[in-house]
Amino acid sequence: MSTPPILTEARDLLASYDVIFCDVWGVVHNGRTAYVDGCAALTRFRKQGGTVILVSNAPRTAKSVAGILDEKGVPTDCWDAIVSSGDLALAYASAETFEAVHHIGPDRDLDLFEAAPVTRVPLADAEAILCTGLVHDRTETAEHYRPLLLEAHGAGLPFICANPDLVVDVGGDLLPCAGSIAAVYEELGGEIYWAGKPFAPAYEAATQKAARLRTPPIDKCRILAIGDAVRTDVAGANAFGIDAMFIGQGIHRDTVMPDGAIAPDALAELFAPAAPRAVAAMAGLAW
Repeated sequence: MSTPPILTEARDLLASYDVIFCDVWGVVHNGRTAYVDGCAALTRFRKQGGTVILVSNAPRTAKSVAGILDEKGVPTDCWDAIVSSGDLALAYASAETFEAVHHIGPDRDLDLFEAAPVTRVPLADAEAILCTGLVHDRTETAEHYRPLLLEAHGAGLPFICANPDLVVDVGGDLLPCAGSIAAVYEELGGEIYWAGKPFAPAYEAATQKAARLRTPPIDKCRILAIGDAVRTDVAGANAFGIDAMFIGQGIHRDTVMPDGAIAPDALAELFAPAAPRAVAAMAGLAW
């Protein structure tokens, strides 16, 4: 069946896996505070010998993501390591030997550049664009950036998207992300490097971290990806050849949880035959 079964407890399913690649926003916190049950489930999984790699599309370093998790009350004993889109973006910029980039994004993301091998410069002096998000994500849309993107495309600049998400759930509000700007640039015919889910480098980095924590090799059939976004978490897991579990309380909540619980008909529509596959669905992760 294309529609995943709806679970209220994850313990039996999780017993089939050694490693979890877990999304952050929508699973362990909602942008403001931790999901207690989800964090507790990950902690129980680890205590039974499992390994949890948080795979985040946050345009920050793993160190910064860890600090944010602490601020939101996410316990450190529910995860082993972090893969962040910010680190993936910087690694790509370094591999391509870009030294000067034009940054699109809010000031809160500037810590990404503190130890980075790149310098922020005006567009006219840039070798590439590095986008971490919208400068004002509560008042702007991606279309506000079309004039700048047209100029960048005319100059042939590559675009590094340090957060492939289109939207993010912040305490119940869905706000646009860097991925929405990248989508406009892609529409214009621009060259995009997507630094994060659903693309392979995020899963390859997570597998490498898991292998350093466990006895390799890591068997893909023993890895479960957990996330709230069909486009990134579920599709990315499918493309990488690992199982996925869908969490309904995140960005699809208005569609699949109109009354606070997953509606089977809505879930079936979201997971129509052409959609990526998930082995299970839960409103929120719980042991």
